[in-house]
Amino acid sequence: RVVRKPATVSTNIDVLDLARLGDPGRVWVVAEAQNGGRGRRGREWTSPPGNLYASALLIDPGAPVRLPELPFVAAVATADAVAAVAGGRGSPAIKWPNDVLIAGRKLAGILLESTRTPDGHTAVAVGIGVNCRHHPFGTETAATDLLIEGIDVAPERLFEELRHAFAARLTEWDEGRGFAAIRAAWLARAVGIGGPIRVRLMRGEDHGVFEGIDDEGLLILAGADGSRRKISAGDVFFPPAKDE
Repeated sequence: RVVRKPATVSTNIDVLDLARLGDPGRVWVVAEAQNGGRGRRGREWTSPPGNLYASALLIDPGAPVRLPELPFVAAVATADAVAAVAGGRGSPAIKWPNDVLIAGRKLAGILLESTRTPDGHTAVAVGIGVNCRHHPFGTETAATDLLIEGIDVAPERLFEELRHAFAARLTEWDEGRGFAAIRAAWLARAVGIGGPIRVRLMRGEDHGVFEGIDDEGLLILAGADGSRRKISAGDVFFPPAKDE
């Protein structure tokens, strides 16, 4: 099901409100604009008309221990949708854990939020924002949009690809039983593996070589001293290109 709105505060807020009212899930809320969009860690997500803002509501999508895998499902599905509309004019990549890039710049962001419903179910909002015709400037991670990359696609068309791709990847994930396939698809689009990265943690930073992700999606960071650390949450940054 799809609920369309000309404008809203946040599509994630909308679907979680639906969950609290007893909605059974498997519903999308899509808005033309948001005036309170959020990114990870409470960052503002610029939401002018012309881009795609959509959130899916899932009720009890899997065992709680498997829910951290859902950002990878959403990232792969978003990359699938972008590739479908790009027609070979751009190759979407994924930056850990779930930012979608084109030409090394951020094209899409994904934010998952959850709550418990009054009757004890787990409701998960899967919020996906894709820059179709606008992107912010002056961000810490350089951004882009599809139009500037030579891909002129309406957000409505992109959403149709996204809803089908997400349904397919969610079925493939199969409440966590198929995460190995999702992980393989994620690794096939991952950017930066084998190279140096900087990871900003809740407290401090860590540096090392990005070796990939483990069977649970944790980032594997190899230190200069031969150590290997697994990281569950953080912001990844790559060194500047040599010509910058």
